[in-house]
Amino acid sequence: MNSDEQNFIDTKIKMLNWANQFNIFCLLDNNGYDFETPAFEYILAVGANRSYNFIGQKDMENLQSFYDENPTWLFGHFGYNAMGNAYSKQTNTSFSDGYFFEPRIILKFYKNEIELVKSDISLAEIKLQIENTPIPIFEQQKNALEIKPQITKEIYLEKIKKLQQHIKRGDCYEINFCQQYISDNTLINPLEVYKKLIISSPAPFGSLYKLNENYCLCASPERFLKKNGTSLISQPIKGTSRRDVDLIKDKENKYYLLRSKKEKSENVMVVDLVRNDMSMVCKKGSVKVKELFGIYSFPQVHQMISTIQGHVDKDATFTKLIEACYPMGSMTGAPKQRVMQLIEQYEEKPRGLFSGSIGYVTPNSDFDFNVVIRSVFYNEKIKQVSLFAGSGITFYSNAAEEYDECMAKLEGMLAVLV
Repeated sequence: MNSDEQNFIDTKIKMLNWANQFNIFCLLDNNGYDFETPAFEYILAVGANRSYNFIGQKDMENLQSFYDENPTWLFGHFGYNAMGNAYSKQTNTSFSDGYFFEPRIILKFYKNEIELVKSDISLAEIKLQIENTPIPIFEQQKNALEIKPQITKEIYLEKIKKLQQHIKRGDCYEINFCQQYISDNTLINPLEVYKKLIISSPAPFGSLYKLNENYCLCASPERFLKKNGTSLISQPIKGTSRRDVDLIKDKENKYYLLRSKKEKSENVMVVDLVRNDMSMVCKKGSVKVKELFGIYSFPQVHQMISTIQGHVDKDATFTKLIEACYPMGSMTGAPKQRVMQLIEQYEEKPRGLFSGSIGYVTPNSDFDFNVVIRSVFYNEKIKQVSLFAGSGITFYSNAAEEYDECMAKLEGMLAVLV
């Protein structure tokens, strides 16, 4: 990392130190990647003038009404069970099923400038506050981090075999199965951990999101859904292989994805699912696969990413578009309703915000939302760190290899916690 890059990251962390004084803030960070993203490097929303918290009844309808009262910027999240159709009878004590807020302050950051999008105070005053915000003294974690899987490897392998029996019976074609890892009585500094995360695992849809005592530190490579004018795009990921320090082996791992029947079948299934979801709200015949089997490299893994694009009516509401496509097919499987039932049956813990989405809505009803994966969750009140990892299970899956894929996805997060 050169000095300019280091200064850019240090400035970002200084901004976040100021933002962390508020109960709520949301940073959306593309880390220099260009995945059909806006021109800004990152956008920061701080404080709440008003907010809507999901209550489990008519939430999308209520959210749209909340927005329509004053069409302005909204930031927030959808949890995995945001639409109330994930069959979950379990509870999750961290992030709610959904929460959106109208920020007090919005800042867009570029390499050499800051744009004040919204604020009741001047940019000069904000800069002064940022410079004068003291950096708190943080008590270092005295005990070694102890991340415990919520199921053993043996139980994981057995569950995969059972899921493949469902596939053989025709209950489903592909299912995303996830497992959780927890470390209790753990003290971390979310800002420092996020700094390590964006240095070691920069990602195009990163986020640092604080909601009261809960933090989500996200290094996601995946976009859920973006609307720009009448264009609607989704970029699901299916297909993963490890990076390697040996350049020849790394190249072999990368192109394994294009040769793998299993990886390509996963990707095709999720592309078909997303096309079907988008077709319910896009103009007839407008949904096209813009890119199939695109291979993209990140610090820990190579990924197979496809891009689906469609066109919507100008007056289409953002809630209608999101609801039609949610939860995202890459984190469920096909057919969606049946695999959500199987997810509820076989996963040990509720997903909460994991495999949900963080993003924003603009005053003209455009929006951009990620997929919450490759994330560290931290509850500051109970001092608990939580991680999730999952993979797509198909007829061709090897259970031991799927377990190894989960481990590869965890590496980048575990590295920044030690």
